[in-house]
Amino acid sequence: MIRVCALYRFAAFPDPAALRAPLLAVAEANGIRGTLLLASEGINGTVAGSTHAIEALLAHIRTLPGCADVDYKDSTAETMPFHRMKVRLKREIVSMGVEGIDPTREVGTYVAGEEWNALIADPDTLLIDTRNDYEVAIGTFDGAVDPGTRSFRDFPGWFREHRDELMAGKSKVAMFCTGGIRCEKATAFLKAEGVADVFHLDGGILKYLETMPEEKSRWNGECFVFDARVAVGHGLAQGSHGLCHGCRMPVSPEDRASPLYVEGVSCPACHGTRDAERLAAYAERHRQEALAAARGQAHVGARYPSAEDARDEPQPL
Repeated sequence: MIRVCALYRFAAFPDPAALRAPLLAVAEANGIRGTLLLASEGINGTVAGSTHAIEALLAHIRTLPGCADVDYKDSTAETMPFHRMKVRLKREIVSMGVEGIDPTREVGTYVAGEEWNALIADPDTLLIDTRNDYEVAIGTFDGAVDPGTRSFRDFPGWFREHRDELMAGKSKVAMFCTGGIRCEKATAFLKAEGVADVFHLDGGILKYLETMPEEKSRWNGECFVFDARVAVGHGLAQGSHGLCHGCRMPVSPEDRASPLYVEGVSCPACHGTRDAERLAAYAERHRQEALAAARGQAHVGARYPSAEDARDEPQPL
């Protein structure tokens, strides 16, 4: 089994560019693949490799400024979910686009999974899913508000526009995301906006699904992840969703049974939105991937949603 490690840490990096080459060297020397993002506000990413390899990388990351307690979540995959290793420099490790938001200075209250159910069942609590629409569509918590955002950068504007109606009759705000990074930054944003009682799920959905017995869970559906597994369920078991290689959206078993679904080319969500030339290119790519798989090789052009995906930085995250 391959160890898949989603990690992040908000920390002050005065010169993130100087950290890039040593970090990449450690990852490549240990056969690790995936993507890590570096910015002046810290590190974020998802990587995969052997247990020994991931431990070596984590040991290196712990030597970085402020990263002794780097937050990470482990899961497993039967095959390597990434095709290459990349370390990228970014303005933010998770893009919100609001100046002055610093989770190392002020952030919401962490709530452990065993206390989360009671918090979100409280009628005084406003529960917000901080993830994007395509993630929320395949699974979320009971009673969560879906912002309907296509990018995390849309979240601040959405909250400011709807704040009065959202907060009506509510004294507390609880937020969650895949692995903790987006809701940590979102709670810092709400604090800056003057919301006093703000909470977020410690360890994110992934930790909750790993530790919460299914019979006690308030989670419905699956959780989208930014690698080739596409989605996971309770116990972090492989989910039932696949990925449309035309539009990069998750596809359910029902979607794959639709006459509008063409494997490697299109799905019900993107059917009719591409011209004939683009569809032919997708079909050829799929044919090449199938040929490579039959030879036991990875197709060099294959690509899965990951940390650098244009829709959003990760996830974990």
